Amino acid sequence: MPIHPSAIVDSRAEIDPTAEIGPYCVVGPEVQIGARTRLMAHVYAEGPTVIGEDNLFYPYATVGVASQDLKYRGERAYTTIGNGNRIREFVSIHRGTEGGGLHTRIGDDNSLLAYCHIAHDVQLGSHCVLSNGVTFAGHVTIGDWAVISAHSAVHQFCRIGRHSMIGGFSVVVQDVLPFSLTTGSGRDIKLYDVNKVGLERRGFPPDHIHALHQCFRLLRDKKLNTSRAVERIRAEVADTAEREELLDFIRSSERGFVK
Repeated sequence: MPIHPSAIVDSRAEIDPTAEIGPYCVVGPEVQIGARTRLMAHVYAEGPTVIGEDNLFYPYATVGVASQDLKYRGERAYTTIGNGNRIREFVSIHRGTEGGGLHTRIGDDNSLLAYCHIAHDVQLGSHCVLSNGVTFAGHVTIGDWAVISAHSAVHQFCRIGRHSMIGGFSVVVQDVLPFSLTTGSGRDIKLYDVNKVGLERRGFPPDHIHALHQCFRLLRDKKLNTSRAVERIRAEVADTAEREELLDFIRSSERGFVK
C-alpha cells in the first residue's frame, strides 16, 4: 500500500492495500481504513474508528478523537464513516460518549467543507452537504440529502430532516422539518417554504412538491396552532409519502420544530 515515509501508522491499524496514507499523517491503533480511501497529508485518525471505501480526507482533518464533552471520562467509544465522503481541510470528527450511545456515525457520499465540526454522537446521513464552518453540537441527527449553508450552528439533540436546506449563518435550536427551506438565528429563525429547487433536482414530482407547499403554508399560518394545522393538512392536502414523513417528523419532535 502507498504509505509515505513520513507518515506514522500504528502496527495495529488495519489498512486496505489500495488505501493511501500521505505525508505526515498519523493513524492510531484500532483504525480501519477501506479500499481506495486516501489521506492526503497531515490527517490524524484515532480509534476505535472504521473508515469505509473511496473516502478523501484533505490536509489537517482529524477523525475519531476524544469528545470535548466535559462529561466524557475516556469510556470506549466509536466512530464510523461510510463510503465516498469528501472531508475537507480542518474538519474535526469526534467519537461518541456514554451519554449518547457511544457512537458517532457518518453515512455515504457526504461533502464536509473546510472547518466543519462533527461533535460526539452525531448521526449524519448520506448525500449531505455541510458548507464551510458548519458546527454540530453533540447528539444532532441529520437526515439524507440535507444542505446546511456556511457557518451555521445546530444545538444539541436537534434533528435536521431529510432534503431540507438551512441558510447561511443560521443558529438552529429546534428541529428543522424535512423538505423545508429554513434560515435565521435563534428566535428569529423561520420556515420559509418547501425546498423546491433541491427537490426538483432530485426528481420529486411537481404535484408532490405542491402538496408540501400546502403543508408548509398551513404550518406557517399564525391563526393555527400545530394541532389544528396538522388536522387541516390531513383534511386538505393530498396523501403523499412526503406528507406522511413530514407529519411523522412533527409527531416525534421532542424539542419542537422551526415554524
